[in-house]
Amino acid sequence: MSKILILLSVLCLAPHAACAQQPAKPAESASAAQKDKTRTQLLNDEKDELKAQYDLMLQKQRNKLAEVEAEYNRLNTENRLSSEKAVSDLALLKTDLDKAASENKLADEKLKAAGGAQNSELQKLLVENKLADETAKKNMADIAAQLGRLKLSNDLQTERLREQTMSDAKEKSAIDLELKRLDLKERKLKIDKMAMDSRVDKINSDLSMRAKKEEWKREANTEPVYTQKPFSDGKLVVSDRRIALNGPIFNGSADEVTDRIHYFNNISSAPVFIVIDNSPGGSVMSGYRILKAMQASRAPVYVVVKSFAASMAAVITTMADKSYVYPNAIILHHQMSSMNWGNMTQLKEQLDMARQWEQRLHVPVAQKMGVTMDQLRKMMYEHNSDGDWQEFGDKAVGYKWATAVVDRIEETGLIKNPDALPAPRPDPRSYYGQLEEKTDDKGQRFAQLPRLDPCDFYFIYNPDRYYR
Repeated sequence: MSKILILLSVLCLAPHAACAQQPAKPAESASAAQKDKTRTQLLNDEKDELKAQYDLMLQKQRNKLAEVEAEYNRLNTENRLSSEKAVSDLALLKTDLDKAASENKLADEKLKAAGGAQNSELQKLLVENKLADETAKKNMADIAAQLGRLKLSNDLQTERLREQTMSDAKEKSAIDLELKRLDLKERKLKIDKMAMDSRVDKINSDLSMRAKKEEWKREANTEPVYTQKPFSDGKLVVSDRRIALNGPIFNGSADEVTDRIHYFNNISSAPVFIVIDNSPGGSVMSGYRILKAMQASRAPVYVVVKSFAASMAAVITTMADKSYVYPNAIILHHQMSSMNWGNMTQLKEQLDMARQWEQRLHVPVAQKMGVTMDQLRKMMYEHNSDGDWQEFGDKAVGYKWATAVVDRIEETGLIKNPDALPAPRPDPRSYYGQLEEKTDDKGQRFAQLPRLDPCDFYFIYNPDRYYR
């Protein structure tokens, strides 16, 4: 507002200042007049703008003043209404107070009337209380006397209890002392028992250690050696996958060998070894079962001859995929021989059956040697007048009866001391239990071979008729 007034004052004073100036030259006067006109026009425009702003500000002030007056009127009206309501509430409150005062006055009158009756009752109660006090004093005296008598009686009883307690304590002390003595004895017994148990434990420990040492000594404490190439540089390594084939071959021995071949196949495919220490041969049916089990085996089956393999045992050795012999072991091949009984037709049938077995067992041997059966039969008699062609191991390899000669055989599967093992009882179903040695009337020892099954033949080397 003040800024607008100042500008108006300047505008009013400007013409007078212009008039007070000295007259100028015509050209300068015209230029000055133009400048004054422009300046005047700018001042007029600024004045108009300031006037408009002033009018707008004045209008805002009026509007604000109108709002304030409206708010004042509203508050004044609310205050008036509140005052009227307060006056009305005050009148009601005064009426209630007057009513309460009247009621209080009436209650006071009733209380005074009741107070008189209560005073009379109070006097009566005081008299009764005094009489009751006298009676109570008399009763208290009687009770005090009775308490005195009871106290004397209690003191006497207490003294008796004290004497009894002292007696019980003495007896308890004696019992405790005896219990401590017994406990001491029990502890001594326990200590003695512990010492005895300790000595017994030490003895048992020594015995157990001694037994363990003996058990340790009964075993080699090494693991068998399993290798897919057990033969190298004249040495053969035999594991515990080992099957012994000794003595005559028949049902019992065939069961022993074939069952173990199948069992070892169910464990792994490591090589299986059939070790022949001494076998004269035996049943062609049983030997054929062993050959078929060898051929069906998933694991390679190697035959090892340490001393003697004849007849059916020689066929098993020759027909094995690989067989190994000591240089001085003997392999013996000969023709099948048998004792037949019956009429001519039956004898012819038995001869035909024997020829068929020869075709099935001996012809493959001839084929492996690279000769015919007739040539093999002729060679048998060329080497021995009885037809019992035998060769040492190193010579047998040259005839392809065995694969190779071994100089050393390592039995890695024999890890227990044979002397420490209990002697097995012969099983009557096995070939060990069936061949019991006997003596005939002439004093000659012999072993009775088991009865052959139908269509079976003994292919056995028996020059001294030990097997009968």
